[in-house]
Amino acid sequence: MRIGIAFDLKQDFTVPEGRDDLLEEYDSVETVEAIAEQIERLGHEAVLLHGGRKFVENLLRLKVDLVFNIAEGVGGRSREAQVPAVCEMLGVPYTHSDAMTLSICLDKHMTLKLAQSSGIPTPLHYLIENPSDVENREFPLPAVLKPVHEGSSMGITRRSLVKSRESLYEEAKRLFDLYHQPVIVEEFLPGKELTVGILGNSPPRIIGVMEIAPRSGNYEDFLYSIETKRDYRRLVRYGCPPTGLSEETIAMAGKIALMAYSLFGCLDVARIDIRLDGKGVPKFLEINPLPGLSPVYSDLCIMASLVNLSYGNLIESIVVSALKRWGIANDKDKKRKKKRHTPYSSPRPEFERL
Repeated sequence: MRIGIAFDLKQDFTVPEGRDDLLEEYDSVETVEAIAEQIERLGHEAVLLHGGRKFVENLLRLKVDLVFNIAEGVGGRSREAQVPAVCEMLGVPYTHSDAMTLSICLDKHMTLKLAQSSGIPTPLHYLIENPSDVENREFPLPAVLKPVHEGSSMGITRRSLVKSRESLYEEAKRLFDLYHQPVIVEEFLPGKELTVGILGNSPPRIIGVMEIAPRSGNYEDFLYSIETKRDYRRLVRYGCPPTGLSEETIAMAGKIALMAYSLFGCLDVARIDIRLDGKGVPKFLEINPLPGLSPVYSDLCIMASLVNLSYGNLIESIVVSALKRWGIANDKDKKRKKKRHTPYSSPRPEFERL
C-alpha cells in the first residue's frame, strides 16, 4: 500500500519581524522522516506529498491509497482543513479528523462555546474583538489571553497570564497588533494541568491522562507557555498517571476528554487539554485533533512513552484506525475494497464511554 504523508516544514517559511513563534506549529524534517520510517516498517511505501500547492500537485500526480495528514496549512482559521478538504474533493482517504472538525477546533472561542453548551465544564471565557472592549467590560482575574485561532501555544507567553486590568489591556493590545484577530480572555485555573490522549474510533480509547507540572514554583503561577515548551526539559515534569490526584478526578478528566472527542467528531487520534480549578474540578480548555507527532518533544508522544506505547505502535494505531474507518484492507498486497469512502462509516462514540 502507498501511504502519502502531507506535511508543512518549518524550513519552507520565512518569519516576519516580531513573529518568532510563527513556525511553532510546523514540523521538522526529522518528524516527517520518523513517520515515514514507521510506515515503511509496517510494510507500506511512504510517499512524501508535502503541503500547500505541492501537496495538490503531488496528490494528482502520485497515486496513493491513504494520506497520513499532519499538515497545518497556511492562512486563516480554516487552514488545518485544507488537506482533508482536498482529499475529500478528490476521493482520497486520509487519517485524522475531517475538514469541519479541524476548522472548528482551531477556533478556541467556538470550541469553548460548543463544549459549554453541551454540558462539558469550561472556565469562564470572553471574546474581545478590539482592545477597547477591555475598557467597558468586567473580566475574571487572574486571566489568560490567547489569540483565538492559533495553535501550538502561538501567542501564549509568560505575559499571557494577567492579574490586573492594566496588564490585561496591554496584553490584549499586543496580541491584536501581532496577530490581527480576536482575543479570548479565559479565567485562569490554578490547579493541575492535564492532557489526555485518545486513539481510535468506535469506540475510541484513552491512552493516558498526563500531568504537565512545573519543576519549580507552583501551579498558581504556572502557564504552559511557548517559552516553557521550548525549554521543557528544564522547566517541565511530565507524569502519567498524574501524581496526587484521586482515581475519581483522573476518571473525570478522561470522561471530559471522551465527551469532547465525540462532540467535535474527532477521528483516529486527538489530544485534549484540561486544567483543574481551585477546587480540584477538571475543566476543558481545548482540543487538538491534529496533535504534534514529533517523537522527541510532542506531548502525545511523551505520553505514549510513559505508558509504554512505542512510537511505532502509535503511528500504526493511527494508520489502522483510518484504514478500518475507510473500509480499506490492511494488507499491502490487497486492493482497496469497492466501497464508498465516508469518514463516518462507523458508529460515533458515545459520550459516557470510558
